[in-house]
Amino acid sequence: MNILLELANKYNNLEYFKNDPIIYPRHFYDLFLENKASLQDVEISGILCAHLAWGRREIIVRDCHKLMEEMNWKPYEYINKGIYRNGNDSLHRTIKWSEMATIFKNLRNYYSKYNSLESLEPDDYRVIIFGRKMNPKAANKKIHIFRRWMVRDDGKVDLGIWKEISPNSLIIPLDVHVHREAIKLGITSRKSSDITTAKEITQYLKNVFPGDPCLGDFALFAYGASEKK
Repeated sequence: MNILLELANKYNNLEYFKNDPIIYPRHFYDLFLENKASLQDVEISGILCAHLAWGRREIIVRDCHKLMEEMNWKPYEYINKGIYRNGNDSLHRTIKWSEMATIFKNLRNYYSKYNSLESLEPDDYRVIIFGRKMNPKAANKKIHIFRRWMVRDDGKVDLGIWKEISPNSLIIPLDVHVHREAIKLGITSRKSSDITTAKEITQYLKNVFPGDPCLGDFALFAYGASEKK
């Protein structure tokens, strides 16, 4: 579909992501390229900022900044110290610092055994890192946006720091905007925002963007704004 190709080409551009949670893992990625930060710094900032990626972008970015300040802009060092802010006050919307402390602890336990999150399957993040029950139907949007950031490697918006996972194996991060626009375009008729819908949309996008279905994430996210104009 030409409109998807045009929108993906236009919006897969850092110019449109100056006020987006990806700026935080990108900050550490740039330092990583200069040997001033670790792979773990990139991964931790990425998984935590993806976890907060819920709601208005400016609020997400504000609260990601608050999180980085709490970590003194040293995510891996903060995780390893094992002393975490752990209160019932909110970091972002309904996400409390006590919830974050559990995630910090789980990350510390994980990194005590492994060097990278890359080997985890999408469902593993839900259980091992976020400490939630397995849910075979969950779309796991936050996990898939994190994986998109880490895997896609076209030198534009996403970081591409992981090299063992093929972009073709990624699943679209199914948020409310992407789902709504996919229905409008006839890509899916499913109303449930679950993993089946995410996979159906991803399969369609594989035909439009061979080998790189999540390039379509940029197009679907932008389609609504484009249509209004």
